[in-house]
Amino acid sequence: MAGRRKFRMPTAYTILLALIAAVAIATWFIPAGSYDYAGGVPVAGTYHPVDPTPATVGDVLKASFEGFYDAVDVCLFILMVGGFLGVVMKTGAIDAGVSGAIRGLGGREKWLIPILMVFFGLGGTTYGMWEETMAFYPLLIPVFLAAGYDAVVGISVILLGAGAGVIASTVNPFATGIASGFAGVSLGEGLVLRAVMWVVFEGAAIWYVSAYAARVKRDPSASVVGVGAGKLHVNAAEPRPLTRRRKWVLAVFAAVFLVMVYGVVPFDEMGLPLPVLGWWFPELSALFLVGAIVIGLIDRMGEEELAECFVAGCADLLGVAFIIGISRGITVVMNGANVTDTILHWGEEALSGTGPVGFTLLVFLLYLPLTVLIPSSSGLATLSIPILAPLGEFSGVSGALVVTAFQTASGLVNIITPTAAVVMGALSLGHVGYDRWFRYVWKLILYFLVLTVVFLALGTVLS
Repeated sequence: MAGRRKFRMPTAYTILLALIAAVAIATWFIPAGSYDYAGGVPVAGTYHPVDPTPATVGDVLKASFEGFYDAVDVCLFILMVGGFLGVVMKTGAIDAGVSGAIRGLGGREKWLIPILMVFFGLGGTTYGMWEETMAFYPLLIPVFLAAGYDAVVGISVILLGAGAGVIASTVNPFATGIASGFAGVSLGEGLVLRAVMWVVFEGAAIWYVSAYAARVKRDPSASVVGVGAGKLHVNAAEPRPLTRRRKWVLAVFAAVFLVMVYGVVPFDEMGLPLPVLGWWFPELSALFLVGAIVIGLIDRMGEEELAECFVAGCADLLGVAFIIGISRGITVVMNGANVTDTILHWGEEALSGTGPVGFTLLVFLLYLPLTVLIPSSSGLATLSIPILAPLGEFSGVSGALVVTAFQTASGLVNIITPTAAVVMGALSLGHVGYDRWFRYVWKLILYFLVLTVVFLALGTVLS
């Protein structure tokens, strides 16, 4: 009798397409309904049934393509990053720089973990650094592979570093800012609680990743994927010379990322007296295109060679762009069937008549499944906060606590859910299966869950 075939986790594409199909089936059983909207914002207490429009087979087939239309700016940004990195890698500057850095650290590579995680955590908590992190995975995963870790460590430093910051968003304008506006509170209300949460959550994430990295370093068999797994690998044992030309390439390379970070930070909303560029994905895409051209000129590439390297780099990240587009298809199906507002209305009914602590915790629990279905924090805030914040007033819960419950649930879910494009894209870049990621991160998610419940309960009692 032939041996049974070992089960293998489906690819990210299959998981997302299956979720789209599952949501489409659910639209046949969930009643269609809608709120009245004023200025694009739902009005509490105005929910009413509408004619059902359950998803059809055609809707399922078109959902991914419509998701691409919604996410075309992000997808093009990812391709431009890929082209930029393709040109940079061709120069050999990254190999030379990584090799030199590893030799310079002399066994102290572990300090890269807390330093980089604090950097990404600050980005996450201040301006919601999330989709922008996609540019860093192809850069940092090889660094950690070359240092003797596995791809999961490289992914974790970025994803969990920024993710812990997003969970405890202090002044994140895309989550906390939008939600606070709809809740009728200032961005500063609840800031002390969120700042304490950031310190605790970021510290817990650093401890968790550092402990795992140390185990992998001591015993490579402890890795959930295997040390060196994946295609993104830099061989530090065969160093390339760091010539003057390569140093200039690395300088431009670093400048591009620094300009990207500066360009998207809303300094005015953070109360800082710095010029605001207000860039988003179109401007960032242009930045990486120009950066690729400048680096190609520094390396004295010919026009044909530069174009070929750029297109090949785009091709390397084409799969990630596909994942981002497909993931948007879930929201497309829900909105097309008019069931998004129905699910929100069910939450509104469930929260009515509870006490302060119970209300706050129920809001948090309600947002966990809502975030799976609507991964966009700004979109979810726009849909839900105008309804839930007034309910909080009747239960004696401030709008700031409703905002904090929303953002912690949204940030927590988005570091593990397969509907989050950043998660699936990062795993695709590191060639790490979703099942392996879940097996690695579930304990940290549980720690975060318990910590959040404690902080929310204390915040409600002390407010």
